[in-house]
Amino acid sequence: MPDASAKAAVAAEPLASVAPAPVTPEQLEELQARAAKADETWERLVQTTADFDNFKKRAARERQDAARFANESLIQKLIPVLDNFEMALGAAQANAGSSLESLQAGIAMIQQQFKSALAEAGVVEVDATGQPFDPHQHEAVSQQDSAEVPEGQVLQQLRKGYKLRERLLRPATVIVARKPAA
Repeated sequence: MPDASAKAAVAAEPLASVAPAPVTPEQLEELQARAAKADETWERLVQTTADFDNFKKRAARERQDAARFANESLIQKLIPVLDNFEMALGAAQANAGSSLESLQAGIAMIQQQFKSALAEAGVVEVDATGQPFDPHQHEAVSQQDSAEVPEGQVLQQLRKGYKLRERLLRPATVIVARKPAA
């Protein structure tokens, strides 16, 4: 039985006989070119990753700003309405004994200005008077007997409803007609 040192010598023999082949200058140049290309590709990957991370951060910041300032244009349209209300209140207090008609006319103009600002933003009134009751557009608070208006039709609108384009913001509050009891 061979001893341990003999086994080591036999095991080392194949390794010693397989010596690395000498590298030619052409192979060395090719290896250096490939290493340079790998380094360049790695640098591009690192730069692209950094650019993408910066893009994600910038996009998140822009989304937050868009949400925070989404109503900016609407508010800019409503501020003059507020100014006119303040001027009307000041004029009413200064001229407490003057005609009520001029105050009504001023408030009517402010209301029209306010409605036009909302209309520019896409807000539309839901007019329910005389319409068939629609639970998607109207909120019924009571029913009232009526022989003139068909059953299930809006008899009276208590509060206007509003839509923002196709989305309902607030349903119209209504009283619905029903057949009179016999």
